[in-house]
Amino acid sequence: MVAVLERHLLLYRRLWRASVFSAVVLPVLFLVSIGVGVGRHVGEVGGVGYLAWIAPGVMASTAFQVAVGESTYTVLGGFKWGRGYHAMRAAPVEVRDMVAGWLLYVLFRVEVAVVVFLGVTGAFGALRSPWAVAAPVVAALVALAAAAPVTAFAASIDHDSYFALLFRFVMIPSTLFAGVFFPVEQLPQVVRPLAYASPLWHGVELSRAATLGVAPPWPVWAHVGCLLVFFVAGVVWAVAAFGKRLQD
Repeated sequence: MVAVLERHLLLYRRLWRASVFSAVVLPVLFLVSIGVGVGRHVGEVGGVGYLAWIAPGVMASTAFQVAVGESTYTVLGGFKWGRGYHAMRAAPVEVRDMVAGWLLYVLFRVEVAVVVFLGVTGAFGALRSPWAVAAPVVAALVALAAAAPVTAFAASIDHDSYFALLFRFVMIPSTLFAGVFFPVEQLPQVVRPLAYASPLWHGVELSRAATLGVAPPWPVWAHVGCLLVFFVAGVVWAVAAFGKRLQD
């Protein structure tokens, strides 16, 4: 597991510049433009300024998007084009160590982006509770809940065209309708269960509870439990998918 993580980190040393904008700079610019710019016209949401309200949502969304993005082409490429996972298997490296090492790498990528974002949010005065220090933990749960099943999905397909469907029908709708930009309660009643089924919604509500010092709509254990269900189910699926793929 540690050797797999080290491999991914060594590769990242050559590619980190390409990820800085999307993982760190873009969320910060988004926070400034939407949170500050649009926030002047929105006013308050839930009794707080729009910047303070939207910041934890964008933070959770950043963790979600980085985890999903990292777990698509890189994983498929490791099987289909670079065949790095086949090389690991010949080393030999156990399948579960491949999956664990990869998820730890994704966690590293997410936490770097989230910690920077949290610092910028604090500089803007948008953190209203000492519980904000728990936001990176929430981001880690969101990242693992998203990365594990997407990694399994990427290991199960043969063509990268499926990723367009994943982005269009999963990642983008989740980002738009999981409470990042407006309360889920504003959605039609019939649509809300789709938001509740997204791991991002649970992460958004936990992040908002941490940074604002308010109680989430569900008990904390329920939100955490849902995220852990996504993570555990994804890991089981990923181990099975990796094992099957490496038999080819």
